[in-house]
Amino acid sequence: MLKVRELYMKYGIKSITMDDVAREMGISKKTLYQYIADKDDLVGKFVDNEIAIRREEICKCFGIGLNAIEELYEISFFMNKLLRDQNAATEYDLKKYYPQHYQKTLKASREGIYSYLLINLKKGIKEGLYRKDLNIEIIAKLYLWRSEDLRISDLWNVEEFTSIKFFMELLNYHFRGIATEKGIIALEKKVKELETAYNK
Repeated sequence: MLKVRELYMKYGIKSITMDDVAREMGISKKTLYQYIADKDDLVGKFVDNEIAIRREEICKCFGIGLNAIEELYEISFFMNKLLRDQNAATEYDLKKYYPQHYQKTLKASREGIYSYLLINLKKGIKEGLYRKDLNIEIIAKLYLWRSEDLRISDLWNVEEFTSIKFFMELLNYHFRGIATEKGIIALEKKVKELETAYNK
């Protein structure tokens, strides 16, 4: 799927024919059809692969000794990178011509991020970094809603809402609404580390 992914991410989906895919993979179209039924099937496999990649990358952020604030920074950095690297034509084609696959992607993304946020919030409360009185289901949905709304709002263009400056302000805004005093100290430490790294 790597070659297919490269083609779709670079040129969109609609403009890429099965001949293009076969040629890029160095096989005949006849051989290609031994593995897939048609283009819809190929797009479905592409979507499944994207979902798996995102799930694997986000899972890497857990279990590596980070506190809840550091962890959410890592997850958010990954999601921010996905938005920066995303070809708008790919998402447009998926939404317009393959709506069932688009809905699958949207559903998997929402459910996945929501569950990760719940895990992060529970961890932060346990560590004393987040307030104990939080309604974690509401906070997780607010974070998810805000992230999705940014992409469709005409207040920001892609360059603006995927910039490091915007990203830092958004996370700072989120954390200061849920953090304890201990959490604020951890947050400010993380912010200083990131500012130092990006100012080098």
